[in-house]
Amino acid sequence: MKEIKRIVLTGGPCAGKTTALVRVIEHFSSRGYKVFTIPEVPTMFTQSGMDYLTKNADFFYEGEKATLEVQLALEDKFMRMAETCTEPCVIVCDRGAMDISAYMTPEMWDKITKDVGTSTQELRDGNRYDAVLHLVSAADGAEQYYTTSNNASRNEKADEQGLQIARMLDKRVIEAWTGHSHLRVINNNDDFNAKLNRVLKEISSVLGLPQPIEEERKYIVEVVGEMPDCIESDITQTYLVAEPGSEVRLRRRGWNGKFVNVLTTKKKISDKEQLEIERQVTNKLYQSLLQQADPYRQTIHKMRKSFIWKGQYFELDTFLTPVQNLIILETKGIKRHEEVKFPPFLRVVEDITGNTQYYNYNIALGR
Repeated sequence: MKEIKRIVLTGGPCAGKTTALVRVIEHFSSRGYKVFTIPEVPTMFTQSGMDYLTKNADFFYEGEKATLEVQLALEDKFMRMAETCTEPCVIVCDRGAMDISAYMTPEMWDKITKDVGTSTQELRDGNRYDAVLHLVSAADGAEQYYTTSNNASRNEKADEQGLQIARMLDKRVIEAWTGHSHLRVINNNDDFNAKLNRVLKEISSVLGLPQPIEEERKYIVEVVGEMPDCIESDITQTYLVAEPGSEVRLRRRGWNGKFVNVLTTKKKISDKEQLEIERQVTNKLYQSLLQQADPYRQTIHKMRKSFIWKGQYFELDTFLTPVQNLIILETKGIKRHEEVKFPPFLRVVEDITGNTQYYNYNIALGR
């Protein structure tokens, strides 16, 4: 059976999902893909009479339960349709199942998933979705573009209180998806096309299409103030023996007592392009693959804090082994010509973008 990729396009209010969906359909259709799109179920329900702000607890519960049931049913039906197609297919979901959990208490979400016959582990940590792309809300770092005029169902208004609510929802949606093996956060950009192009790049990577080699911007930093709320995770990274020109990385990421294992293979196609393949592996396979560890490279252990600051997404890594006293800040999707909005609680010591000494692959040498 051919492989069909299922991708979630999500984000906070006014993140640009509608425009991104149009661009995705045009881009990949022109490259020979049959693109299926799953509509945003909560919007369908709101337009049909559902009130997600109701104080009627029974009505709210039944509405949210029905929202999840319809979401899953639509995804499953479109998957069966895609299986009948002769051309390569990709299914893009305008929000996915875990988005629903961001709008209720964890206790209610647990009850709803049990009643529907599923679980968070199955919906987020399993293999239901191949990738989750989170577009940051314009309310965070691009406030001048925030509007509610393009979605009559949106409850967050374009005032300061509404912006705060939108930022909070943005964060809750990211937290809901945290733990998915291929969660990518797409920054706001002064040039909206840059944001859309990042979406196309990430989907192309999932589809196994060669991508331009791009350096993420990296800095050695010191923490000089109190950090805001962030997502903390414990990362163990082992490099495996690989053929020349390839890099194979086995990563285990833990957060809140949960773990996910990801095997990543990078192969250079040319001086300007590389192919990157990523897949989640079971605990049993993870332990087996450790037997193929590169004997010349040590396992990297680091603590990561991920956060959004003024619409830009950052990862702050504090290395524990094989080096210590090293803290690296890495940007995600910020171009070389674009200004980095450094948060005040960090002090930049050195710009190490492009410095191969600080590639994880070389840090593992422990020299």
